Formats: sequence, structure tokens, C-alpha cells
Amino acid sequence: MGLRLEAANLRKTYHSNPVLRDCSYAFAAGRTYAFLGPNGSGKSTLFRILALLEKVDAGQVNYLENGATLAQNLELRRRFTLVLPRPGIFNTTVFHNVAYGLKIRGVKSGELEVRVREILTSVGLAHKRGQRALDLSSGETKRLGLARAMVLAPEILFLDEPTANIDPRNTEIIEDIILRMKAGGGATILMITHDPAQADRLGDELLYLKDGRLLAG
Repeated sequence: MGLRLEAANLRKTYHSNPVLRDCSYAFAAGRTYAFLGPNGSGKSTLFRILALLEKVDAGQVNYLENGATLAQNLELRRRFTLVLPRPGIFNTTVFHNVAYGLKIRGVKSGELEVRVREILTSVGLAHKRGQRALDLSSGETKRLGLARAMVLAPEILFLDEPTANIDPRNTEIIEDIILRMKAGGGATILMITHDPAQADRLGDELLYLKDGRLLAG
């Protein structure tokens, strides 16, 4: 069945302002979920909580496998990845940016080279592998952030506005990458977007955050 994610009655308040109110949902493995909602509705907060980067005031985030709830430890955290709207890029080459996560996981150099090369090809950055990553365009930087996540083969991939503030051509490329990931099967994808048409194109299911509540489309 693969790794599954469940949110149960999540609540989060900042400075007495409720951001999330009793958010609950069970995410099936291998599906793509598109999240819509106005600015400030709590989408990014929800993603940080689901990715175990932020604690809730009440409720629970559960990762499950074969019917059992998994311990929230480093081993589990390595099975999912969050890509932020502005990925933090290291001041080194494109290749070494993508390779970094594999290196800290102890992947041997031969396998590392193959995996990085394949991912850079899949996101259209193979010709930039030796270039300084900080010199990439904003659209290329978005693709680099996606490549750094994809090379780790996450079972659950959180994408926080993967095409925000970039040109139509890079948007098209990133949408194509996501569609190819879907066609390949395996990863569950949760994606925040402000574009309802994009949500329809990419999502198997649409979810809306409004007044801190999570609603199915």
C-alpha cells in the first residue's frame, strides 16, 4: 500500500488568530492533491505541519504503513520532502546542489553520479550541471529545487507553489515534470497552487482551505 498520510483535527493559532481549525484528511498513496485557497488561508502552514517542520496546537499528523502508525523519526522524515516556493540554493554548482542530499545519505559516488545525471536530464538542466546554481534564472531555480527533491525518490512530495512567479515556459516545463511523475506512479504529491486551471490539469483531487478549514472539492 505504501506510505500514507493522515491529518486528524489539526488546529493552529498564531497570536490568538486561528489559522487551522479541525483540519482532517486521509491522503491515499500514489494520488496527487492540489490545494487551493486565498492568501493567508493556512496552506503553507498546513504543509509545514504535515512535513513535521512545525507543531500543532491540537490534533495529530500520522504516517502509516501496512496499517501501523510510524514513529516520527529521521528514518521517516527521509521518506518525504517539502519543496518551498523559494528553495534555498547552495553557492556551488547545479550538480553539487542536487547531489548534496544523496551524499548525506551515504550514496556511493557511482550511483550518485547516475541518479543526479538522470534527474538533471528529466528537469532540463543537464547542460547546466557545472554552472553556479546562484546564476540560474528564477524558473531554472524552481526546477533545481524540484530536482533536489526528486533525486531522493520521496514517497510523499510536498510542492508549495512550484510555479509561482515564473514565466509561462518554465511553468509548462514544471507541469510536464509533475505529470511525468504521476504517470510513473509511486509518489504521493501534495501541491499548493493559486491557479484553478492548473489544479484541474495536475490534481487527482482538489482541496480547499477556507477560514482555516480543509474542504474537498
